[in-house]
Amino acid sequence: MPDRPTRFLLQRVSTRVGPIAVVTMDNGEDWQKPNVFGRAALESLAELLPGLQTGDWRGLVLTGKPFVFAAGADLAEFPHMTDPDLARAAARAGHGAFAAVRDLPFPTLAAINGAAVGGGLEIALHCRFRTVARSVRHIGFPEVFLGIIPGWGGTQLTPRLVGAAKAVELVVANPLKQNRLIDAGLAVEIGLADALLEDVELLDDSIEWLARAIEEDRRPREPVDLSDAAAVCEKARHAVDDVVHGAAFAPYRALELIAGAAAWTIDEGYAAEEDALAELLPGPQAQAGVYAFDLVERRVKRGAGIPDATPRRIRKVGVVGAGLMATQLATLFLRRLEVPLVITDVDCERVGEAVAAIRADLEKQAAKGRIGEGKARFLGSIVTGAEGTEAYSGCDLVIEAVFEEIAVKQQVFGALEAIVPDECLLVSNTSSLSVTAMGAGLRRPERVVGMHFFNPVAVLPLVELVRTRATDDVTLATAWDVTKKLGKRGVLVADAPAFVVNRLLTRQSSVLMQALEHGNTIEETDEAALRIGIPMPPSALLAMVGPRVANHVLHTLHDAYPDRFPLSPTLESFADGEMEIVRTGDGRRSVDEIHLAILEALADECRHILDEGVVASAGDIDACLILGAGFPFFRGGITKHLDQEGISVRVSGRPLGS
Repeated sequence: MPDRPTRFLLQRVSTRVGPIAVVTMDNGEDWQKPNVFGRAALESLAELLPGLQTGDWRGLVLTGKPFVFAAGADLAEFPHMTDPDLARAAARAGHGAFAAVRDLPFPTLAAINGAAVGGGLEIALHCRFRTVARSVRHIGFPEVFLGIIPGWGGTQLTPRLVGAAKAVELVVANPLKQNRLIDAGLAVEIGLADALLEDVELLDDSIEWLARAIEEDRRPREPVDLSDAAAVCEKARHAVDDVVHGAAFAPYRALELIAGAAAWTIDEGYAAEEDALAELLPGPQAQAGVYAFDLVERRVKRGAGIPDATPRRIRKVGVVGAGLMATQLATLFLRRLEVPLVITDVDCERVGEAVAAIRADLEKQAAKGRIGEGKARFLGSIVTGAEGTEAYSGCDLVIEAVFEEIAVKQQVFGALEAIVPDECLLVSNTSSLSVTAMGAGLRRPERVVGMHFFNPVAVLPLVELVRTRATDDVTLATAWDVTKKLGKRGVLVADAPAFVVNRLLTRQSSVLMQALEHGNTIEETDEAALRIGIPMPPSALLAMVGPRVANHVLHTLHDAYPDRFPLSPTLESFADGEMEIVRTGDGRRSVDEIHLAILEALADECRHILDEGVVASAGDIDACLILGAGFPFFRGGITKHLDQEGISVRVSGRPLGS
């Protein structure tokens, strides 16, 4: 069933200054399906405007349905925008509708009661004033993240309102930081909104705010000085180079539009936005961005492949290990599930340090206002450290994050099975080892499941949910339910060496190591990989993960697939702490050649992953790389890009996606 279109619903409210038009944007769905602007929504607005333009109105307040203002353009219509003329017409339609709101013959105010992103923020900017509810945390422009630009006035009105530097931050820099958005307080602080109001009385207080503005004949702010726009955007261009290395088109076009706002009239700016959308929207990067958005916001959230079983209730959690990863996991489980948590390690001193670090993090979050001080004290009181496995009695879920050695993990699970209740989930956070092997000697291997989190745990949203042949439906459904409650995105994967993300990153690393061993520099191999649009140079990623861990994963994959994952003497050297590149031959290649070799290797490995049934579809591979490794939306992860470039067909004879 298609989503219902957003309607613009008019209510007449009598005030001391005369009738105020209260217009509510509402698609008739709950907050989980936000208001979006497709053709039908713009038609609804167009139908409403004549009555507003000719009535006895003194002002207008525009707001959204409960908890949502508006989420912008309807992305479901984007795949049909394959022709520049269609894209230009869509941009022009939005400009026309929003400009009509701007030109109404009385003061207008947007009462931002929830998420206001993309076109939702743009329609608010076309109002003379803006109030915002204190709890709103999602305000901004995600378009560049998707491979397009804010094309309904965002690149023109934002710099006029907050200046070039803040406009660059909102329109370009924040989307490139994993689509960072701002909250209500910051929106008021930088001048994007005029007043911060309490949620419960937002509409009534906004009507009162507008009435006072009418009585005082309050004028909107004068446009700010944009004489520095060219210099600001040129500086920002260099910063964009450092992030996308020329791989993405949209951020550069957005900078051109922001710089142009200094000289253009608003109509000239609209025309420039229309030109940009006509170029970008039908292009491969925007289409890949829409595909990627649908993956992570629909397919992944639905839990493709997760059985329809009732999950078990989790009342107590155990964490085995007290290293960095274990401490991060314990912090996440404690904060999100708010249940008693116990952590152990063979090193008692590390246990104490881990518990202290968890409590320190809670205090830090309380100091920042992210949780209440009382909540921080409560959570700190229910986390404990212990020495032996007896502490896990009564746990409903125990996750291990110990050394990546199969015998060690088998020993941990064997000891746990004698202590924990029969229905307690035994969870491994392994990054590459066989979860099946960990449970092979247990009485009840059906309760063993993998939940592979990514470092840093607080930042990367992916959890690879690893189902073995023995894992039962209730165990998997419970792991999925926990993943959601932790605020993470789970992708179901089969129990295969290194699963998806580490398998593909290691295949890429094999290409890079071979290039180094044949005479290329680290700078050249980094550049070759960065051209994909990934956020971090492979050399920096290797340093963060640790060469010993990377080499361990390589050995695991070499044991399973020796032809595709040759051992690397250079990585062995790095793992031993020598940091020496071991030359094994000549044959230095250009950066272009290395880049192509990476793509061909990834295409080949993606085909193997699909043929082995590690995941159900190419979309699952893309979701894993986007959520777990920061692969860009404008590439659609990786398989979409490989298909668009024809590389997958050249390598394996057929596309990876449908």
